[in-house]
Amino acid sequence: MTLRMAIPNKGRLSERAVELIQKSGLDLGEEWGRRLYVNVRNQDIEVMFVRAQDIPGFVADGAMDLGVTGIDMVAESGQNVDTLTELGFGHCRLSVAVPESSGIKNVGEIAEGCRVATSFPNLTKKFFASKNKKVNIVNVSGAAEIMPYMGMSDVIVDLVSSGSTLKTNRLVAIEDIITSQAVIIGNRNSVKTKKDAVFGIVSSIESVMAAESRKYLMAVIPKKELPNVQRMFPGVAGPTVMNIAGRDDMLAIHVVIDKKEVYDSVNTLKKMGAKGILTLPIDRLVP
Repeated sequence: MTLRMAIPNKGRLSERAVELIQKSGLDLGEEWGRRLYVNVRNQDIEVMFVRAQDIPGFVADGAMDLGVTGIDMVAESGQNVDTLTELGFGHCRLSVAVPESSGIKNVGEIAEGCRVATSFPNLTKKFFASKNKKVNIVNVSGAAEIMPYMGMSDVIVDLVSSGSTLKTNRLVAIEDIITSQAVIIGNRNSVKTKKDAVFGIVSSIESVMAAESRKYLMAVIPKKELPNVQRMFPGVAGPTVMNIAGRDDMLAIHVVIDKKEVYDSVNTLKKMGAKGILTLPIDRLVP
């Protein structure tokens, strides 16, 4: 039974989503950048490239079994899908922003009936309703930041990451509606009927993300230092320790360490008298 997965065809989530899929072992071939869908080599899996905002609807309707999109897109769509895992990229927040010159410091100071430009009308409407604030929603498909300058709106609701775009357009964020990042979502029926295939992909991608923050370290250490090595380098389940032919005083160790610990780990091992220290990247790490 073919499993279908939707990936953003462009924008802030697309490139990283494809990278994770490829690194997880799913071969998209050479044509994926020029086609709307591809068949994964040697797997009964199809990958479709569609707009990120359309993915929650496709997954909810069952046209797709899985999809990569943003939390913001899922929330805006209101579709009933299962969030299977967070992907740790595409971080942003959906924020209310006003012109710097307005002097407005919080949502309570926004005038009744003001015009709010946004490409997230549903979330915007719910947010202002929760504040008992009546506003007029101005739907835009993009570039909401320019709307106050054009006199088309008084306020905007838009995605903010670094805040540099707001600053460039002399806007300031005064309150966040939601925070977002990329997630894998699943069709609720597919999660049950295609459980092995669905969670096979999810766990594969999770193993890639786990590996990206780790390094594989190998070294030859004095045998007397083994207790210290075991204490300092717990790894996934402790270091792998091997005897060295013809050497009763030295041992070989292999251990997984955090990338942030590489510098200190190598220097610590050198002080212990370790030799042949080597660090390698890890493609996937399945705990």
